Amino acid sequence: MKQNSTVKEQSLNPQPAVRSKPQAETCETVLDERICAALHAASEKKAIEPVVLDLREIASFTDYFVIVGGQNERQVQAISDEIYEQLKKAGETAARVEGYKTAEWILLDFGDFVIHVFEQKARKFYDLERLWRESKRVELPAEFRDASTSSLNSDRTPDM
Repeated sequence: MKQNSTVKEQSLNPQPAVRSKPQAETCETVLDERICAALHAASEKKAIEPVVLDLREIASFTDYFVIVGGQNERQVQAISDEIYEQLKKAGETAARVEGYKTAEWILLDFGDFVIHVFEQKARKFYDLERLWRESKRVELPAEFRDASTSSLNSDRTPDM
C-alpha cells in the first residue's frame, strides 16, 4: 500500500500483521531438568494435580517442593517408584525416602528439591500448598496442567 494513502483506504485494505510464533513453553525452559524428569515420571503413572512451589526466597533447606497426588496407596507407591527409578537412571539419587510403607504421603528428598507424593485425602489434610502459601507457585507447561483433568479425576462420561 502507498505510504501517502488515506486512513480510510488503509482501514478498507488492511495489511496482514506480521507476527512471530510464540515459542512453545516446555518444562525445561521453566524448571531444572531433574524436576522435569520427576514430573514426566509422575505423569507416566497418572499422577494428579502436579504443583511446583519455589521456596528459594523463604527456605534454606531446599529450593523446590514438587507435589503430586495419587488416587490410592498403590498408585502413590507406583508414582514414587517411577520418579525414584527415572532420576536414578539420570544419576540423581534420593538422599532420603520417607513414608513408603504406609503410602499416604511419600517424601523423596533430592536436596535441591523435595518430592511429595500424596494420597488424595492426605493431600487435603496436610495442605502443603496452604502451609507454604508465601512461596511462588511455578506455572507448569500445559502438558502437566492437563494432567489434573485426566479421566481418573473426572466424573463426566465421554460423549459418544
